[in-house]
Amino acid sequence: MWRRSRALGTGVLLAGAALRGVLASPWAAGLRRTNFRGRTVTLAAGPALAAGAAVGGALGAPSRPAGAAALVAGLSCGAVGLYDDVVGARPEQKTAKGFAGHLAALRQGRVTSGIVKIAGVGAAGLAAAALLAADPTVRAHPGRRRPYRRAGRRQARSGPVAGTLDVLLGAGVIAGTANLVNLLDLRPGRALKAGLLLGAPLLPGPTGGLAAGPVGAAAALLPADLDERVMLGDSGANALGALLGVALAARTGPVGRAGALAVIAALTAASEKVSFTQVIQNTRGLRELDALGRRHS
Repeated sequence: MWRRSRALGTGVLLAGAALRGVLASPWAAGLRRTNFRGRTVTLAAGPALAAGAAVGGALGAPSRPAGAAALVAGLSCGAVGLYDDVVGARPEQKTAKGFAGHLAALRQGRVTSGIVKIAGVGAAGLAAAALLAADPTVRAHPGRRRPYRRAGRRQARSGPVAGTLDVLLGAGVIAGTANLVNLLDLRPGRALKAGLLLGAPLLPGPTGGLAAGPVGAAAALLPADLDERVMLGDSGANALGALLGVALAARTGPVGRAGALAVIAALTAASEKVSFTQVIQNTRGLRELDALGRRHS
């Protein structure tokens, strides 16, 4: 309990302090953007969330390898997301849209900021999943909420193929969740609300501290996001999703990870065909939740 409380408090306090620090920095002017309603907002919330959520998650982790996984996932995804936020705003970068557009540009010999982000998020997910796999105390026995300390011996008996598959599934969950939260960052507060809803069920149990850091940071920045003073951008949305992916991967085995990855993949594929914003607007309950707390003028 104390570990979760420490992580939650750190996420809240550090995200707020980091936001003030970014706003006071010399490069704050370069983070100003125009949102969907034509208002001038700042992307400063992105690096602020990445810092607060990653450090909070690391402090709440049940072990050093799990804490390292949180730092790697949160800070790396936040950094490459910030790179895409800044470099991707340049005119020559705007021609590539979506995953297919970035791949097409790569085939033409152009390395876009989006490709850098995709590669960086994937590498961070793989590194974080490998750190989790190296720590038997973070793996949960199916159906229980306490660490399963013999998981390392079980994995050793299952062979390197099963261990590699587990790492790849974990990497897919971490990177996929990072991308999925980013897909929701189209309206004020939407990605943060999704992060809170996803993070809350991950708080119980020995790995709950990993989720407490990002939950605290998201809660701290939500009022400013809803008021359209800040926005997460790729930096904050990718970091939030990646850290929640770490928390999810840490409490599930191969079957759970495979199931989570299937859901993430299905939602990601659906986003290529339908507009999440349109679905939310046409669905009672989702529409009210999405608009809750948001300014109307």
